[in-house]
Amino acid sequence: MLEELILSCQVVIVPCILFIGAKRRIKVMKLFKVVALTAVLVMVGALFVLRMTGLPPGHPSAEDYMTAGRSARPGLWLKGEVVREAVTNWDWVSQFGDAFAENGSELETRTWYGIPHSVTVLLAPRGEELYLMSSAQTFRLGRAFPDGKAWWRNVERDPRVRLKIGGKIYEMTAVLVRDRAEVARLRGGRDPIVRAIDDNGNEYVSEEWHYWRVFQRNIPEYGAGITAGAFD
Repeated sequence: MLEELILSCQVVIVPCILFIGAKRRIKVMKLFKVVALTAVLVMVGALFVLRMTGLPPGHPSAEDYMTAGRSARPGLWLKGEVVREAVTNWDWVSQFGDAFAENGSELETRTWYGIPHSVTVLLAPRGEELYLMSSAQTFRLGRAFPDGKAWWRNVERDPRVRLKIGGKIYEMTAVLVRDRAEVARLRGGRDPIVRAIDDNGNEYVSEEWHYWRVFQRNIPEYGAGITAGAFD
């Protein structure tokens, strides 16, 4: 009799426990979906706000830049008045040439995932011509171009960029100068591959410089017919 009673209880209780467990699992899954959806909505909302307000890259001091392994916080969208007039002389850009200053020039590049990647950059004005310049140093020297920096890869894949100079936006096309002799000329005759001597008297490569010529792409008379191979 006792055994039959125990068996009867098991027949009733076990399904109840399983049912309660299933209900809990359903509740947990529903809660997970709500949390995930909330996180997505918050992220989308944050990106929308940043799209409207912009998020410039960081402008660390030279000391902080070195401490961080020669890197700075990247930004997203750049905001400012878009210039639609042709610039015939870029020499005035020199006043915004300090990458560590708050008014330093900034570059916005296009990523494969659709959210811009912006950084501070060095500009080299040459009268009616304007160039971007950047170098690989330390650990980046061990990586094949353009893998040394994220924005290099972005420009190689999509040369359409936006420059922020003096608070204004210039929509540009960046074309890599592949002729190393031309890069040397732009550097005043200095070799783009910089060598140094270590404490043991051994020579090593300390820097490798790259230049891009940039053209205003929303100006009809600028950059017409320019292709990525124009400066090979």
